[in-house]
Formats: sequence, C-alpha cells, structure tokens
Amino acid sequence: MTPTPIDGATLLNEVEAFHRRFNVFPHEAAYVAVVLWDAHAHLLDCFESTPRLAFLSPEPGSGKSRALEIVETLVPNPMAAVDASAAALFRAVAGVDGKRPTILFDEIDTIFGPKAGENEQLRGFINAGHRRNRPMFRCVGDGANQTVQAFHSYAAVAVAGLGYLPDTIRDRSVNIRMRRRARNEKIEPYRTRIHEKEGFALRDRLATWAEQVSERVMNVWPAMPEGVTDRPADVWEPLLAIADAAGGDWPNRAREACVALVTASKANDKGSLGVRLLTDLRDHVMVGIDRLPTVAILDRLNALDDAPWADLHGKPLDNRRLSKMLAEYMTVDNEPIASRNIKAAGSVLKGYYVADLWDAWARYCPPPPESPLPPLPGTENMA
Repeated sequence: MTPTPIDGATLLNEVEAFHRRFNVFPHEAAYVAVVLWDAHAHLLDCFESTPRLAFLSPEPGSGKSRALEIVETLVPNPMAAVDASAAALFRAVAGVDGKRPTILFDEIDTIFGPKAGENEQLRGFINAGHRRNRPMFRCVGDGANQTVQAFHSYAAVAVAGLGYLPDTIRDRSVNIRMRRRARNEKIEPYRTRIHEKEGFALRDRLATWAEQVSERVMNVWPAMPEGVTDRPADVWEPLLAIADAAGGDWPNRAREACVALVTASKANDKGSLGVRLLTDLRDHVMVGIDRLPTVAILDRLNALDDAPWADLHGKPLDNRRLSKMLAEYMTVDNEPIASRNIKAAGSVLKGYYVADLWDAWARYCPPPPESPLPPLPGTENMA
C-alpha cells in the first residue's frame, strides 16, 4: 500500500518543535539549519556533498551534548564515535549490517584540541567523507600479502566540542556557536526512556518523507542567496534543496538562515595564520608607506593588540619565522616574497616592499574595512 503523502513543511515544523523543547540555540537560524540537517541525513544519496554539523562553545555546560543527543534520535543509523578509530569508521561507513551510519562525535576537542596533537587519519576521514565518490585507500592484509583497498567515507557527520575545529573541517560545516542558557531560558528536562520514542517516531516519518521527495531533491540546483558561493554554497546546497521540497515558509527561512550563518562564520574566520599576517601588514603595519625594514615590521606586529604575533607558541614573531611565512606567497612576478635591501639613514637594512606584497594582498586578504586596496605602486596614474 502506498504511504499517505506527508506534508514536508508540517513535518519539519514538528521536528523543529521537538528540538525547541530540549535545546536552546543561539539564534533562529540555528534551529532552521539543524532541522534541515536532520532531514538531509535521510537523503544523503541524493546529493554530491554532505555538510558537517558542528555544535561548538568556549565553555562546558552550553548544551552541545544535549543537542547531539536530540539529533541522534532523528537521524538514520546513529553511531556514537567518541573514541572510534579511523580504521573502525572506514569499515563502518562501508556498511554495518548493510547500513551506512550517521556518525556523531561528542567531545571532538579531545581529538583535535591543542592537547590532543594532530590526528590526521580522522581529519582525513571527515574531510574526504564530505563529498561522494572520494574513497580513501588503505593497505589491508598481513606482511607481504597486502593489497590496496578503497574505503568509502561519504557519510553524514555531526560533532560537538569545545573551542574551534581545524580549518579544513570547519569550512565544510554548518557551525553553531552554542552558549550557556540564560536564567530566563527554559527547556523541558530530557528523559531518554520517555522522549527517545518521540524522536524515533519523527525519525521514521522523516525517512518516509525522504522516500517520497527523493526524486525532487536529486540533481537540483537550488537558488543561492546573493554572495553565497564556493565552499559555503557546497555546504548549504543540500539544505536549501530540502527546504524547497518541503515548501511552506521553509525556502525563505532556509535562505535567511544560510545568510545569517555564513555571515557569522566569515566574521569569526580570521583565515590561516598566513592570511592573518598578510592582512595585519596591509591594515596596520605598512599603511601609507611603500617599504619598511624588517626590524620595524616586527616591532609593529608584536605590539598589535588582539593579535597572535607576540606569543606564537610562547615566543614572539621573529625574523626567521616572518621570512618563512611570507615566502609561501608570491609577488606579482611569481617570485616568493622575500626581504630586500632598504637604504635608511646612510645604512642598508633588510625589509619588505609593498610592491612585493600587493599581489598576495589582492588574492588572499579580505577587503579592507574602510577603503579599497591601494593601487600597485607604479600604476597610480594608469587608466
């Protein structure tokens, strides 16, 4: 018997109401994004990529684990992976009893935090699994009888933890910056034996609705809000497709949430340390001048408030580190940026020229806050 068609907008409203009973998110956009992410886990095979969902906060007690717990009741085949190894995850995604899991990482800071060291196997798994048909290859077998085997890694992943994620994972995620509840923010106490069944009932209806709309969300190209391109567009494309399929006010709410969360992510994203260095040189150090000795550059960088340069792993930025970082970028002539001689007060000092930095500024730095990028020295009068 054909299941009765489910009204997608009404169902998503009910999923949102379920979250609101137990979760206090920092803004309305977060509720929209989380509900759409729950639904997308049931439609994974319709998309070319799957966004990660990240509940992050600066302090414990901000509701991250509870948010992940509610998500767990709503997604297919949840797999708690607090201490799972990369090898276990490779095999799990290949199919546990023939079913691909939705992976839920709590306490992700213990894996990627500053005290945990690098964990490239797990980082590689989470990154590769963002896109379909990106298997990871590993040697399997004993001794000389090893063969190369492809492990599929495409799976929905939600994480919760303190601090920030590595850049490569953060950029593939819908990031929710959680905060502690205020005294006037009330939620219903969550009781697993009582409320888990309610979540499971919603999960089953999401699964049925997913079957009904799979052809409508597969291979579609939802209209993106203006300015949402590249990686943010990859993250939000599945969520917007689901909102469009649900109808009601979800298409508009989804695009408003997309703009809000992408804008917030950009505001919190200071880029890599190299981009931060380039940006600080442009906006704070070499303003209104065309060259500056290295010693003066270091003095100015290390004196900047709210900047990392005075304490890089316990030491201030020095000439060697500055030279190494800038050499990663190229001049307009495609040569590594390097110090050059600067004549000053009858002596010659090593330093850097705006002309050498200009191309890297134009390519990597965000727009200046108040004024356009100054013209490349020597081109001021060109039409």
